[in-house]
Amino acid sequence: MLNKNKKFWNRGARLKNSRNNIEPDEIFLDSSNLPNFDTHQFEGRLVSPISGRVIALLSVFFVITLITLVYKTWNLQVVNGSVYASRSENNRLRHTTLFSPRGVIFDRNKKELAWNIYGEDKEFALRKYTELPGFSHILGYVKYPAKDSSGFYYNENYVGKTGIENFFNSDLSGENGQKIIETNALGKIQSENVIRPPKNGDNILLTVDEQVQNKLFESISGLVQRAGFSGGAGVIMDVHNGEILALSSYPEYSSQIMSDGADGSAIKAYLEDKNRPFLNRVIDGLYTPGSIVKPFVALGALTEKIISPYDTIFSGGKIIIPNIYDPSKPSVFTEIRAHGFVDMRKAIAESSNVYFYEVGGGFENQKGLGIANIEKYVRMFGFGSDFPEGFFSGKSGVVPSPEWKKETFKNDSIWRLGDTYNTAIGQYGFQATPIQVVRAVSAIANGGTLVNPSIILNYPNTEVKPINIKTEDFQVVREGMRGAVQYGTAVGLNIPQVEVAAKTGTAELGTAKKFVNSWAIGFFPYKNPKYAFAVLMERGPSANLIGGLFVMRELLDWMSLNTPQYLE
Repeated sequence: MLNKNKKFWNRGARLKNSRNNIEPDEIFLDSSNLPNFDTHQFEGRLVSPISGRVIALLSVFFVITLITLVYKTWNLQVVNGSVYASRSENNRLRHTTLFSPRGVIFDRNKKELAWNIYGEDKEFALRKYTELPGFSHILGYVKYPAKDSSGFYYNENYVGKTGIENFFNSDLSGENGQKIIETNALGKIQSENVIRPPKNGDNILLTVDEQVQNKLFESISGLVQRAGFSGGAGVIMDVHNGEILALSSYPEYSSQIMSDGADGSAIKAYLEDKNRPFLNRVIDGLYTPGSIVKPFVALGALTEKIISPYDTIFSGGKIIIPNIYDPSKPSVFTEIRAHGFVDMRKAIAESSNVYFYEVGGGFENQKGLGIANIEKYVRMFGFGSDFPEGFFSGKSGVVPSPEWKKETFKNDSIWRLGDTYNTAIGQYGFQATPIQVVRAVSAIANGGTLVNPSIILNYPNTEVKPINIKTEDFQVVREGMRGAVQYGTAVGLNIPQVEVAAKTGTAELGTAKKFVNSWAIGFFPYKNPKYAFAVLMERGPSANLIGGLFVMRELLDWMSLNTPQYLE
């Protein structure tokens, strides 16, 4: 026991001694006990004790922070706890539409015709249209997304109403996106999250040339105003692929005014205008064609071997058909002037009515094609039929026939020889649209291929139909149309810049014949046809000496200086 106690006290003594014996590297040194301390000579660092002032300031800071925290917590949990709880419960999540940008519409040279502009107060883009006149019937207009009185969209899509905006609405529209918005009871947005981003609409590149389109429209509108026509239409089409270079209808409306919808007086004026500015005359306008059907009747006569291109018929200015019931009242069919002896080429060039009366219906020793064959051959070129559903789908027109007469004239349904005569020169009940006519002319120009028109650039045109008529017969008709420019009714188009083949037509309207439709159709260049054209001036005074031919002359003169590439 004693030994154990002795060891314990000896151990304590050792511990006491070890605490008193401090090693040199355990000494705490500072500037107060090391004067002239040199940090460069001594390995170590100076450490100054924290002053009481700093400690006091830190204590004050921590006290203030603690008080603030307590106050905020008290205010949040106790004072305003119920308010914030209610507000949290009233937070709402709502889905909202992210409107997709509508596709841009360009001309064939990538000039913008319809594009988007963004207003500060709009969630969607507004449509902007070219300020150049002549494009409304091509472009059309849109109806914008709309809200109800509570601010919710009942229509979240652009709706194309007419033109390209309508027929290619799904392509232009793209696909709207969607996002979730969290708002509090005050309507303040708390957070936003995109669920589905919008998909941009596709851009569309049209076949039309902005400059040619505008000039064609200006020429038509100018002639309407100067010569007293009620309207006009014109179209230029590639004879090989159906691409539309220009398509104009006058009068027109403003795409911008119709889309904006703000100018009520202007819209009302459009609706009340008797000249129908909303009517696209190229596609939906039905007009008596007159003499422009003669080349197609000629092709039928050559194919059926009714007459050779070299056989002549004497045109003395009229043809008289005896009346077996009353010899004193024969039927007389006249034309403006006597042409003398004419063959087919000259008959086309000078537009001899007598020649086509006899070739169409027969007279004395001349066998006639007959109404059934007239109908057959003009229908081969697309008259009397509509296009497939789409941009160019419009009116079918009328090709007179005995069946048509029975349905149309209940009190006088008998088909007479005179009806055949008048049909052979594009009169009577014959009606066609300018787009039908330019398509038919293209088939003459390209040697017998009926192509459908196209408004989208580089769009494959598979809708082609061969016409079973001999190449040499097409050549006879083309030569006749060239003769019309060189010495006949279309001599106004005999210009040095480009060789043109053409045919004019003057269709008399009504029994009084005070008004006429004036046509000019044809193609260019003559030896290597590239474009066909059809111009219609609607309901002008019969005494008027200028018409569709004037429009084409003005346009071709302009094109030779500004767009010569289309004349080559």
